[in-house]
Amino acid sequence: MSRQLPEAIAKRLRLPVIAAPMRRVSGPDLVIAACRSGIIGSFPTANTDDARELDRWLQRIESELSDGDGHFAPWCANLVIRHGEEKLRRDVEVIVRHGAEMVITSVGSPAPIIEPLHEAGCLVFSDVATIRHAQKAVEVGADGLILLTAGAGGQTGWLNGFAFVRAVRSFFDGPIVLAGGVSDGTALFAAQALGCDLAYMGTRMIAAEESMASPAYKNMLLSSTADDVVLTRAITGLPTSMLGPSLVAAGLDPRDLDESATPAQARERYSQPKDPDAPRRWSGIWSAGHSVSGVARIEPLAEIVAATEREFDAARRQALSLADSPHLDV
Repeated sequence: MSRQLPEAIAKRLRLPVIAAPMRRVSGPDLVIAACRSGIIGSFPTANTDDARELDRWLQRIESELSDGDGHFAPWCANLVIRHGEEKLRRDVEVIVRHGAEMVITSVGSPAPIIEPLHEAGCLVFSDVATIRHAQKAVEVGADGLILLTAGAGGQTGWLNGFAFVRAVRSFFDGPIVLAGGVSDGTALFAAQALGCDLAYMGTRMIAAEESMASPAYKNMLLSSTADDVVLTRAITGLPTSMLGPSLVAAGLDPRDLDESATPAQARERYSQPKDPDAPRRWSGIWSAGHSVSGVARIEPLAEIVAATEREFDAARRQALSLADSPHLDV
C-alpha cells in the first residue's frame, strides 16, 4: 500500500485512508467503525472533557477492537498543541498508556511532544499548511506530514494540493497525507498517484451513521455543494471552511464576517459566549470541505468504505488501461 508507511500499519489497511479527526463529530463509534472497516480511525482529544474521559474512550475503543487479534486498522488521537502544556501532558500520558501507534498534532509545532511519543514507539504526524511549516515539522522530528490544502474542512490550508504535495516531496521522503478534496475512490487513487501515502476523508464521514454530528448537520451536508463552503477567520481566528447555510441559520451574514478576529476573540464570541443563546461553533455553526459535493446520503461508515474501495479499484483499472493503450498520446 505504501513504501513510506511502516509495514505494521500498512498491512492492516484496506484503503490508504484516515477518517479525519473532526471537532464534535469523531467519537468512539466512528473510530471503531473505521478501524473495523480497514481505515485508520482518528479523533481529537478535544472532543473529551478531560483525561479521565479520554481514558474511558480509549478503553472502549480497545475493547471493541480486541476481537480483531491485531488485524484491524489502528486508532489515532489528534492533539491540538495550542490547548496548553498541562492538557497536552495529561493527554500524552493517557494515549501512551494505551499503546498509541500514531498521533496527529495540529495548530502548532509538534516539538513539545515528540520525545515522549517517540520513546513510547509512537509515530507523530504533524498537520501543516505551508512549505515552511512542513520544513519546521521535519526539522523537529515529525515522522509524517498531513498537508492541509485548499478546500479542506475545518481549519484549512490555502495551497493547491498538487503543488503542495510535489513541493514537499522534493525534500521529504516520509509518509505524506493529503487533507482536502477527497470524497471518493477516484480522488483517493489520484492522491496516491501524486505521491501521497494516505488521504484524509472527513466531510463524507460526517454523514456516516456512526458520527456524532446531529441529524440537522448531516442533512445540511446532503443539500450543500462546494459553492456553500465559506472560507473565513471569523469563527476560529484561523482560516476555516464553514458551511454557509449554517452561518445563515445562526443569524450571521457570510458576506459580512469579522475577518480580523483573533483566535481569542473568536473563542469569546463563538466558543465561550456570555449570551447563552449566541451561536456556537461546531455545535451550531458547522464545517465542511469542498468535497461536500460528494456527500449523497447518510449511511453506515462500512458502506462508505466499501463504495470508496470500488471506486478506487475502478480508477486503478482505468489508469492501467490508459497506460497500456497504444493510442495514448501524452
